[in-house]
Amino acid sequence: MTIVDIAKESGYSVSTVSRVLNNRRDVSPEAKKKIMEIVDAHNFVPNNNAKHLKQTVTKNILVLVKGNSNMLFSAIIEQIQTIVDATDFTVGVYYLDEDNDEVKEAVRLCRERKPLGVLFLGGNEQNFAKSFKNVSIPCVLVTNQADNLNYENLSSVATDDEAAAEKAVDMLIKKGHKNIAVIGGDYKVSQTANSRYRGYMASMNKNNYPISDEYYEQARFSFDSAYRAMTRLLDKQIPLTAVFAMSDVMAIGAIRAILDKGMKVPEDISIVGFDGTMLADYYNPKIATIRQGYKEMATRSIEILFNMIDLNKTATHELIPFTVTDGESIIQI
Repeated sequence: MTIVDIAKESGYSVSTVSRVLNNRRDVSPEAKKKIMEIVDAHNFVPNNNAKHLKQTVTKNILVLVKGNSNMLFSAIIEQIQTIVDATDFTVGVYYLDEDNDEVKEAVRLCRERKPLGVLFLGGNEQNFAKSFKNVSIPCVLVTNQADNLNYENLSSVATDDEAAAEKAVDMLIKKGHKNIAVIGGDYKVSQTANSRYRGYMASMNKNNYPISDEYYEQARFSFDSAYRAMTRLLDKQIPLTAVFAMSDVMAIGAIRAILDKGMKVPEDISIVGFDGTMLADYYNPKIATIRQGYKEMATRSIEILFNMIDLNKTATHELIPFTVTDGESIIQI
């Protein structure tokens, strides 16, 4: 009996079962009663005791994280750890540079750590196409789609980045902006950057607005890199009223660069971000952004991985809905 089995028998999600086993209050009495009846009937031992009773058995999964400045990933990792702590699994988190080959690193870690499964937070489609055949255990790619890779042991849970980016730029255009720049990753290499840039182009094209490479500045997903990218945009002195930043972290770095040039947001330049992190809500100005469902993304990723490990389920691919959230970083012109 595992937490996945309890979830299936009770009809509730793995995260709900986890909250009950951890005595959390944010669970309905009905859910708690039904889940605890199943726990008692099967004499299920919660993980905090089971880990000590099963020292001879190692049931570990790995989380490979691309980049160390991604606040969305931090929120997802926290949710994953909460869920896994209520099971007889352990989780090891490994951070990689944005430019590292996550699949090669997974091959090495699988050889050394012998995990039962791997979660990839972020990934490059080219790396998976080239090397994933060397990974034989169940894996889930989180925040990037993998359905077109056709690996039986690779699932994915993601946001539709292209559609979400299109909606973000639509929001700027509806406010009267047409000279819209982009700060994002290397779209020739990064799957995420490529999808979000396609969304930007889709919005601009349907409104018959010109697209120029001069309006795209490449940056890493960090405050400092986005700050420098925004500075380069301003130094070009091109007509510019708005910026689509491919992450909230990038948006904040860009805002600081604008302020340091003696300009204001949104009065001089409007900004829209991407991710919907807590920092975007509490930053001044509050940042308009695309809010990804990180809790559902984390929960479904774990549920799918456990089903692949424990129940030998085949790969599945899901898109988690996103929402467009207005803020104080966009002005009507």
